[in-house]
Amino acid sequence: MDDIDAYWRAANYLSVGQIYLLDNPLLTEPLRPEHVKPRLLGHWGTTPGLNFSFAHLNRVIRQRDQDMIYIAGPGHGGPAAVAHAWLEGSYTERYPDIGQDQEGMRRLFRQFSFPGGIPSHVAPETPGSIHEGGELGYSLAHAFGAAFDNPDLVVACVVGDGEAETGPLAASWHSNKLLDRRHDGAVLPILHLNGYKIANPTVLARIPEADLLQLMRGYGYLPHVVGPDHQEMAATLDTVFDEIAAYKGGDSDRLPMIVLRTPKGWTGPKEVDGLPVEGTWRAHQVPLGDVRNHPERLEQLEAWMRSYRPEELFAPDGGPVPAIRRTVPEGPRRMSANPHANGGELLAPLRLPDFREHAVEVKSPAATTSEPTRVLGGLLRDVIAANPRTFRLMGPDETASNRLSEVFEVTDRAWNAELKPTDENLAPGGRVMEVLSEHLCQGWLEGYLLTGRHGLFNCYEAFIHIIDAMFNQHAKWLESSKKIPWRRPVASLTYLLSSHVWRQDHNGFSHQDPGFLDVVVNKKPSVVRVYLPPDANTLLSVGDHCLRSRDYVNVIVAGKQPVLDLFTMDEAIAHCTRGLGILPWASTDDGTAPDVVLACAGDVPTLETLAAAAMLREHLPELKVRVINVVDLMRLQPRSEHPHGMTDAEYDALFTTDKPVIFNFHGYPQLIHRLTYRRSNHANLHVRGYKEEGTTTTPFDMAMLNDIDRYHLVMDVIDRVPGLGTTAAHLRQRMSDTRLRARAHTREHGEDAPEISGWTWPHGSSS
Repeated sequence: MDDIDAYWRAANYLSVGQIYLLDNPLLTEPLRPEHVKPRLLGHWGTTPGLNFSFAHLNRVIRQRDQDMIYIAGPGHGGPAAVAHAWLEGSYTERYPDIGQDQEGMRRLFRQFSFPGGIPSHVAPETPGSIHEGGELGYSLAHAFGAAFDNPDLVVACVVGDGEAETGPLAASWHSNKLLDRRHDGAVLPILHLNGYKIANPTVLARIPEADLLQLMRGYGYLPHVVGPDHQEMAATLDTVFDEIAAYKGGDSDRLPMIVLRTPKGWTGPKEVDGLPVEGTWRAHQVPLGDVRNHPERLEQLEAWMRSYRPEELFAPDGGPVPAIRRTVPEGPRRMSANPHANGGELLAPLRLPDFREHAVEVKSPAATTSEPTRVLGGLLRDVIAANPRTFRLMGPDETASNRLSEVFEVTDRAWNAELKPTDENLAPGGRVMEVLSEHLCQGWLEGYLLTGRHGLFNCYEAFIHIIDAMFNQHAKWLESSKKIPWRRPVASLTYLLSSHVWRQDHNGFSHQDPGFLDVVVNKKPSVVRVYLPPDANTLLSVGDHCLRSRDYVNVIVAGKQPVLDLFTMDEAIAHCTRGLGILPWASTDDGTAPDVVLACAGDVPTLETLAAAAMLREHLPELKVRVINVVDLMRLQPRSEHPHGMTDAEYDALFTTDKPVIFNFHGYPQLIHRLTYRRSNHANLHVRGYKEEGTTTTPFDMAMLNDIDRYHLVMDVIDRVPGLGTTAAHLRQRMSDTRLRARAHTREHGEDAPEISGWTWPHGSSS
């Protein structure tokens, strides 16, 4: 235990040094104000408990040759994770300028929470981490995601007791019901009860211990309580890893977990300015503030740091002494150097079938219909079959609803709980992960991707908003990782959003929200991609592209209801490669400048745009109409803003510099204006889209409620093309009256008129 205690004290010393010191790292001279940082930032309260856990887990790794990574759930355990990586030597391997010597220690201290340095929380810059320290609530979901399909891996997940109060974490305990002992690894939750959040006590630390243990047993775990004692922790870990072995061997149905009780700010100042600190909420962040201007606090800081006896822990040159080095596992067994925590090192390309084999036959455009997500389901079925241990499909109980059911021809839903005769497609080891929590689906997938595997998240469009904050953090992780040379690229996180705003036939206003696109577009252009394929073949092409991509967040919006087949497969590939393009068969401007441009993005807006174009062709045959469909939304931005963006010359050639542009959009109209506001013809751009008008109604009535319908588009053209306002007044009135009749039909019959619901491109009009 002496070596473990030395490691723990060294990690604590390094953690305090990171928060406070600019210089004099080994306290070789009395501490002076100029040795202390002017701005004291960081979090001490949870750090000693994390260091305690790391020290003991290292012993287990060495003695059992255990493949293990950690997840540091407490929000700001950054000092601990960095100290751990430095003591293990992996920090110096990744950052050679921060050596295991006195100068390296000085630089380690100086960079922490310092301009040009590293964050105060566990971040991509920290070797060994796959979990952003600011993501309270998601640690356990990340841990299980990492364990899936890693049969020899143990993921030690330290859950902060503040984090344990979040809804996602409370649901994450149930992840054990989807774990397969044969093919998956194990997760060891360590619930760290230090009693306090920022300013309040934590719930789980204050309920009776018997109730807490009953709660954990109810979740399906074997709980063990450990106090702040080395011997007790070591003995408990020996028992726990024996229980994990029994679980993996089929001799137990439960995984263990640990309840670790330590004081908040353990080993730190017990009292500051006459107020208790250790064991209280005051230890949460920086126990001793404004040290430079308070000599008594400076003296207290020095006494605190010397209490760890650094002369016993570090050689005169600043490196860890042999007793500490003996506790460190070797090579990739070090948690801070484990390749699972830098998943790109393990990533192998998916074996992808030829998506062209799933193509829908299209003899003429807009004459037949298909269900795009059902077609994609066939491709995903083949992807799962070809990659039985490296691809998973996540979704909140919506795989069948989103018409991806063909995947169940080759796999089941993961399930390790009670089975009844009426159940279908449930089995241990299933590749489809379903639970009615978008948070868990997102967390599992993030953990799975960051440890070197592939996957896809399908969800109802309106409810993907539930994970807005998780998406933000993952996008930030990817953006930061791109700047870190040793972080290898990982598979992109791809969302398939279906059951979308325009086709909520069984639902209503609550299920109608396309605003996730607005959230995504806020992120750095180097990370995000947004696709709106208008038919089945374009969805296949986009899906294949996204599954091959690296280090992106891809958002695909595609309907599950029948939509018109617009492109042959070859045409779809060309259209998706361009990202947007003119539909020549729907346009009447070939060889001439258009009088108006009808643009569209999204399957239902595209349908309505095509119907409007057909009516304009019939009623205003002299009008030159150009129809443009946009698949890759980011093409609308200037090249200077996004790598997919068009140059001004490309944009102007398509959308013109002076003609009216009517853009029919899947989402909120403001987003198109945001993407195009720098374009020369922006003043002539009029966008139709969702404007928060919705209810349980027919598809066409939904379109009319938001003015994206074909009749309104024709009226928009008449209103905006110079000269048509008077010459086409009769047509405009007819369009307005036809809208009224269409609405009356829905109110009387409960469905759209057949000429609307069954509309196809007029025979003989295509060229």
